[in-house]
Amino acid sequence: MPELPEVETIVRDLRDRLVGRVIREVVVILPKVVASPAPEKFASLLAGREITGLARRGKYILVSLSGDRVLVIHLRMTGQLVYYTRPEPFPKHTHLLFYLDQGVLRFTDLRQFGRVRLAHKRELDDVPGLRDLGMEPLDAGFTEQEFVRRLKRSQRMVKPLLLDQAFLAGLGNIYTDEALHRSGVHPERRAAGLSTREARNLCRAIREVLSEGVALRGTSVQHYVDGSGQRGRFQEILRVYGKRGEPCPVCGVPVERIRCGGRSTHFCPSCQKRSEK
Repeated sequence: MPELPEVETIVRDLRDRLVGRVIREVVVILPKVVASPAPEKFASLLAGREITGLARRGKYILVSLSGDRVLVIHLRMTGQLVYYTRPEPFPKHTHLLFYLDQGVLRFTDLRQFGRVRLAHKRELDDVPGLRDLGMEPLDAGFTEQEFVRRLKRSQRMVKPLLLDQAFLAGLGNIYTDEALHRSGVHPERRAAGLSTREARNLCRAIREVLSEGVALRGTSVQHYVDGSGQRGRFQEILRVYGKRGEPCPVCGVPVERIRCGGRSTHFCPSCQKRSEK
């Protein structure tokens, strides 16, 4: 699933290409990917609108349009949003086509879980999922002090807590496993049981892996490509995610995989001790 670095990369890629472009026509191939309004109305409302900006909130892509409308896009597990300078044969699993005055934007999704919604700007705070998002870990307002305070109020295991988008916006399985490894925190530790030092280290590790993920244009281990259709490179420096049985790059002990909060989880049993400190 595209996480914060992947979505941020797509937004940055598309911003330069799309801002100022006008949507001439929208073709809905798979109606169920349009969450709201009805597909026919969705297409008619978009026609003729100028794209005025692109932004990210958590894992959501927000495309601002003339008339105070916003296109809210969530790629979910396998969604891709790619800009082409000219029409080409449709890629397989293409579900939406945005024909612009210059080029075409295509939404493809193998698993068909991604969703697109058109909302009025004043309604954004009421959009399901978007309205419940927590702190943005790369924002200036995301301080170690506030992170530690919120973390230590929870009795949940630390990994499921970090994956909760209402607690922290944008983290998913890949960057959570990597941040926990870099900070030496076992994924099943209770959040409230972490020492202040451990919590601060975790905060710094989260910022570090996300920043590196953005710098390397995301992680392409399966379906992710950027706004131009190119793969990212963060998978080249993964330490534990997807590395079961391989030696930990820090201590050499084989990486293990468990289920934690219902999610596949990779960690080093030597660097990340299970016992409370």
